[in-house]
Amino acid sequence: MTEATTKTNLVDDSLARYLGTTIRELRQKHGLTIADVAEQIGISRGMLSKIENAQTSTSLETVTKLAGAFGVSLSTLFRNYNMPVGGAQHVKDGAGMEVVRRGTKCGHTYHLLAYEQGQRRLFEPFLITMDDASEVFPTFEHSGIEFIYMLDGKLEYRHGQHTYLLEPGDALTFRGDVPHGPENLIQLPIRFLAIIYYVESS
Repeated sequence: MTEATTKTNLVDDSLARYLGTTIRELRQKHGLTIADVAEQIGISRGMLSKIENAQTSTSLETVTKLAGAFGVSLSTLFRNYNMPVGGAQHVKDGAGMEVVRRGTKCGHTYHLLAYEQGQRRLFEPFLITMDDASEVFPTFEHSGIEFIYMLDGKLEYRHGQHTYLLEPGDALTFRGDVPHGPENLIQLPIRFLAIIYYVESS
């Protein structure tokens, strides 16, 4: 058996399993028996059972009739076939990992909202909360670009020689290698998103 033939057989098997599982799920969702569907589209119960169990291939005509029996289009029937698995990371509200950064004290918390795997970091998204107006903050410097989006409260934020008044809905984007940080907490509590994107060197 050639490599091309092997690949074709793998695709055929995968498609048959997907089609069989999808047809079974649709049939059960509609509360239909194998006999109900087989009679409606004009094939034997044994044939439909084999299709559902990926024990036989079937014609496009039969697949079209099956889609019609469940009231779906062919595109809907195959929309999840060969779909990438993906790798999303879901962090529930309040479940972000609390991290300690230079200058972090009581009343000033960082919650990391995504965790990069491996040694290379592409970005770091933080939810930062401040509720102590007496706290004094150091300036920060780091590589990459930082983006801040204000959620609650009001503060003055310094970047280099300039300060910016940030209120809910405001955004600030800047180079991380310029000294920056909160300078004056005006209205508490303060919450904002800070996303650091680490630019790769060319």
